Amino acid sequence: MENRILLLDDEPNILAALKRVLMDEPYEILDADSGEKGLEILHATPCKVVISDERMPGMGGAEFLSRVKDYFPETVRILLTGYASIDAAMKAVNDGEIYRFFMKPWDDTDLRMAIRSAIEKYDLQKENERLLEVVRKQAGELSSIESRYPGITQLEKDSDGSIFVPEISEEEMSELMKECNVGSNEENEDL
Repeated sequence: MENRILLLDDEPNILAALKRVLMDEPYEILDADSGEKGLEILHATPCKVVISDERMPGMGGAEFLSRVKDYFPETVRILLTGYASIDAAMKAVNDGEIYRFFMKPWDDTDLRMAIRSAIEKYDLQKENERLLEVVRKQAGELSSIESRYPGITQLEKDSDGSIFVPEISEEEMSELMKECNVGSNEENEDL
């Protein structure tokens, strides 16, 4: 997925300011002026990061980000507000599991760094999910091999500490290597 970011604010000048801050960054920027439009965009086009204003007519930022968490839990959520309402901020953080919270006017450098960090967080989550799937698949393969050749996944050492390899016929070893895809670049690339 591209480094796609959704900006959400009902004030066109704030959206323009956010776009200016990010114009030299390698991101695809989408924008919306309401929570409803933001959700429509996310359903059609997944985004790694969402930056939302808190105070908007209709669906507020806290509610919007809470829905984003429910529908797109992997999307990293950032909240902007021009109002120092501790209650609203706490609600947004608790309900929407906000990654970062910024007061308007924000510091451009801090916001850019937070977005980079949010994208890294998203990418790490996705990589962890991919690696977990590889581990699950490999554990399943080991279990299958162990059921066919009991004890083969257990290491035994002889008296001098060398690994003892039980006698396996050449035919069994060839079959086992095929089953494990030994030498297959596709499998090795997963690691």
